[in-house]
Amino acid sequence: MSYHLKILGGGQEVGRSAIEVAGPDGSVILDYGVNFNLDDTPNFPLQELPSAVKGFVVSHAHLDHVGALPIYQISTTKPLFGTGITKEIGELILKDFLKLSGARVPYEWVEVKKTMDNFNTINYGQEFDLASFKIVTSSAGHIPGSAITVVKSDKGDIAYTGDINIANTKLMKPAEIEIMKDARVIITEATYGKFNHPKRQSVEDEFYKSVIEVLEEGGTVLVPAFSLSRSQEILSLLAERNIEYPVYYDGMVKKIMEIMINNKQYINNYDALKKAYNEFHYVDGWKDRNRAWKSNGVIVASAGMLKGGPAVYYFKKLSENPKNALFLVSYQADNTPGRKLLELGKFDENSPLLKARLQLFDFSSHAGKDQLLQILKASRNLEKVIIEHSSADSAQVFAEYVKQELGVEVLVPENGQEIQL
Repeated sequence: MSYHLKILGGGQEVGRSAIEVAGPDGSVILDYGVNFNLDDTPNFPLQELPSAVKGFVVSHAHLDHVGALPIYQISTTKPLFGTGITKEIGELILKDFLKLSGARVPYEWVEVKKTMDNFNTINYGQEFDLASFKIVTSSAGHIPGSAITVVKSDKGDIAYTGDINIANTKLMKPAEIEIMKDARVIITEATYGKFNHPKRQSVEDEFYKSVIEVLEEGGTVLVPAFSLSRSQEILSLLAERNIEYPVYYDGMVKKIMEIMINNKQYINNYDALKKAYNEFHYVDGWKDRNRAWKSNGVIVASAGMLKGGPAVYYFKKLSENPKNALFLVSYQADNTPGRKLLELGKFDENSPLLKARLQLFDFSSHAGKDQLLQILKASRNLEKVIIEHSSADSAQVFAEYVKQELGVEVLVPENGQEIQL
């Protein structure tokens, strides 16, 4: 059997990452996530014959990388490998997914438990065997515990970036891309393959200045943010700057922050995160919620696109007052309330126009166009680049850029496509 890759998910789409690397003794699957249709129905990756799959390597705990993992524990038992914090947060994310989408998910609690029972925790730099491959990981700089995966074979190294970032943030140091120096093939995300992000420091400065402007005028700032990582990033920033106004956080943010605090080795500015946890106010129930929105302070609440969660409650309470502000710090997907606010100035077609101040800040945890190119340049032996976790247009723009700059073969595969190595 020849060595080949197969795109099971993430081909010309964002999310649902699932890459099969096959060799003579079976295959390894890198991530196995989900994404969603416009009606919030989960899309699962393509499946491979269970007998061919020897195990999974998990890059990080976001749902679009872990959401389908329990499928392979329904009728078989497969080992999984990832960092310790990815295992802990992944369990929380899978349980939450099951709670919210259970009727449309092909597995149950028992398979989530089995997934965790079969999850082997690894450290960065620790080499391990799976099928006929040797595998090693390093930090991907995306969220705590995220990993670049290098699959070593007698045909050369294959590197999978997962979601990757080389900016210095509160939670994360830049990705450790040196691990890819011998990679002949790099499978890279290109979520932002069409443009660059502004400098992180200037985004942080502008965000904090804007927060203080609203607070000094007596308003309340609502920051809808993803529970995993973006919320903790914003809270750490506010703690580091010694904000003198009350800060509240609501949703699954607290449980994830506790996991991060118990995994100090994965956190860049640990002191800021700990300070946020100790000094800011966790919203515990409706009485606290009522107090939070009436305060002259900051509220960080899920969900990041205002599709649900406590952020929607706060939005309804705060949106009518021009003294207040809604600061978006997360990606706003098409047809979400967050995107509608940016495009139409209202929550949905039937809502009144937003009166509170609205701003979007680019706190992305993904590398932009030039950073992605810099990541590819880490390899001294690069022959082939495979782009996944990207919309078709972003991927095509980035593919042309890479061909022009590096002169290597670049592929933008569809789901189901097999690539010979």
